[in-house]
Amino acid sequence: MTMQVEFYGAAGEVTGSCHLVQIGDVRILLDCGLIQGSAKDEDRNREPFPFDPASIDAVILSHAHIDHSARIPLLVKRGFKGTIYAQQASCDLCRIMLRDSAYLNEKETEWQNRKRERKGLSLLEPLYTQDEVEQTFGLFHALEYGKKIKVAAGVTLRLSEAGHILGSSIIELWLQHQGAARKLVYSGDLGRSGMPVLRDPEIIDAADFVIMESTYGDRLHRSWDETREEIREVFNEAVQNGKGNILIPAFAVGRTQEILFLFARYYKEWGVDRWRIFLDSPMAIEATEAYAKNSQLFDAESREMWQQHQQRDLLPNLSLMRTAEESMQLNRIRSGAIIIAGSGMCTGGRIKHHLKHNLWRRECHIVIVGYQAQGTLGRALVDGKPRVSLWGETIRVGAKIHTVGGLSAHADQAGLSHWYAGFNNRPQLFLVHGEARAAQALAQHLVTTMAAPVNIVTPGMKLNLVNGEKS
Repeated sequence: MTMQVEFYGAAGEVTGSCHLVQIGDVRILLDCGLIQGSAKDEDRNREPFPFDPASIDAVILSHAHIDHSARIPLLVKRGFKGTIYAQQASCDLCRIMLRDSAYLNEKETEWQNRKRERKGLSLLEPLYTQDEVEQTFGLFHALEYGKKIKVAAGVTLRLSEAGHILGSSIIELWLQHQGAARKLVYSGDLGRSGMPVLRDPEIIDAADFVIMESTYGDRLHRSWDETREEIREVFNEAVQNGKGNILIPAFAVGRTQEILFLFARYYKEWGVDRWRIFLDSPMAIEATEAYAKNSQLFDAESREMWQQHQQRDLLPNLSLMRTAEESMQLNRIRSGAIIIAGSGMCTGGRIKHHLKHNLWRRECHIVIVGYQAQGTLGRALVDGKPRVSLWGETIRVGAKIHTVGGLSAHADQAGLSHWYAGFNNRPQLFLVHGEARAAQALAQHLVTTMAAPVNIVTPGMKLNLVNGEKS
C-alpha cells in the first residue's frame, strides 16, 4: 500500500517549496516553488525534478509567492498536464507573478548568454518563456475557501485562510486508500493574527499529520504597538536628518499592499503627508489592483476603510511609476521621497538602481520590512556589511539601515505554536520552510511546551502516512 509524502523543497531552507503526496497511483504536488538566494542556489532551479513531471496528477498551490509557485511553468514545460488548484485570489496573483518571473528569466538568460557567447560557452535557454506561462494558466482551477472538492481518487481537498498574503491557503487533504484513511494538513505560509488588511489564519482542529512552516520559529516579532512606534521614529529621524530619501525594498505581493494601507491609516500620525510616495513596481501596482478586486477577503477594518475610500485615493501623495523612464526620473530626487520598489530581498528589480543612487548617502534611510534569505543583498544590509557590490561596483553603506521585523507576514514562534495548539490531538508535525536554526528552536519549544511529536524535514525524507514511519 502506497500512502506517503516525499519532501523535495524548502527542507532545511526557506525557498523552493515542493512536497509530493502519493496515494496509490495518484501523485499530487503541494507547491512547486522557485529556489532563491545566491547564484549557486538559483542554478539549482535548472536541475531535473526528482520525479517525472508527466506522472503528477495535480498541483495544489498554497499561495502565489514565487518560492511556492514559480517552478510550475517549468513543471508544465517538462511534461505536467494535470490540474493546478488554488484559491481564486491566488490565481489572479499568479497571472501577475508568473508573467513577471518569465520576463525576468528571459532577460537574465539573455544577459548571461551575451557573456557566455564572448567566452565561447554553450548558450542557455530560460527556465520558461512568457508564452509557456500563458499555456500554464489554462491548467489553473480556482477554488473558494471552505469548500470541499474531490481532486483525485481517494483525495478530497479544502482550502482555508492562512492570513499570509491575499489568497494564501492552509491545505487540508482527506486521503483514502485500500481501507486506510488519513488526514494531512499543510500550513503553507502562515500569517500573523491582528495584522492589517488580511484576516487571521484559520485554526484547524484535527489531523493525523501536519506539515508546518518554521521561517521565524526561533524568534518573537515585536508587538504591533511597538512596530507602529518604530515606523513613526523612522519618519521622525529621517526628517531630523535632512529628510533624505527613504527606500523600502518590498515584495510586490502582500508587503507592498500592507505598507500602503498602513501609510493611509497613520497618514497624519506618522507625518506621511510631508513626503512624496512612489510605488515603483509595475508588478506591485498590478497586485494592488488584484487586492482591490478581492477586497471581500480583507479583515473587517481594512474592508470598511477600502469601501470608504475606493472612489478616491487612499494616499493623495502616492504616484505610481509604471515605466522604466518614470523610474529613472526618481534618481534625480535628493530628498523627501519614499520609494517602495522590488525586489523584496534586493536581488533584482528597480530597488537595486535606487540603492546605487542612495545607499552611500548618510542622510538616506533603508527600511527592511521582510525576510532576507542567506546570500541576498538584503541579508548583507541587515547583517551590517559596510560595503556591498552592485553590478560589480563596490558601494559604501552610508545610509541608516532599519529592520522592522514587526511587519513580517509570517507567524513567529508564538504564532506557529498557537496554530499547532489548535489541533485537538497532537498530530505528528513536520517542519519545513525554515533555516536549520529556526526549525530546531521551534521544535525544541514545541517539545518542551506541548510534548509535540516534532520532526525536522530533510531533503528527500519520506513519510509513510499509514504507519508514520520516516525514511
